[in-house]
Amino acid sequence: MTTSDRSTQLAERAALFARLGGHETFELLARRFYEGVATDEVLAPMYEGDVEGGERRLRMFLEQYWGGPTTYSEERGHPRLRMRHAPFRVTPDARDRWLTHMRAALDDAGLDPESEQAMWDYFVRAADAMINTLEPRP
Repeated sequence: MTTSDRSTQLAERAALFARLGGHETFELLARRFYEGVATDEVLAPMYEGDVEGGERRLRMFLEQYWGGPTTYSEERGHPRLRMRHAPFRVTPDARDRWLTHMRAALDDAGLDPESEQAMWDYFVRAADAMINTLEPRP
């Protein structure tokens, strides 16, 4: 990739981040999502009392993924989502609960329909990819 191509790509990603509402949108998404997670009997135990840390990590990851600052990778390295979720029992039920809370957060974000659909499609694919067991909790 040439320097010019890289500059164009960075500019396009920055424009996407701005179109989505920038930091404020991702802060709202993470906060609203974790408001739901904090009271979810399946998901809340996975955070072992660190919902605030989870909220920050999710916000940073989403900002980076959608063209914003690369703070997530600078602080935590490559996202490696599947590896980071491997210690947890991510069942289809956990996936569905995750998507329920993310859907509520996304609905509150007030994005334009095209952006909202693009984000929702990503969330569904990512949630599906995190499933690592079909066995319910013991």
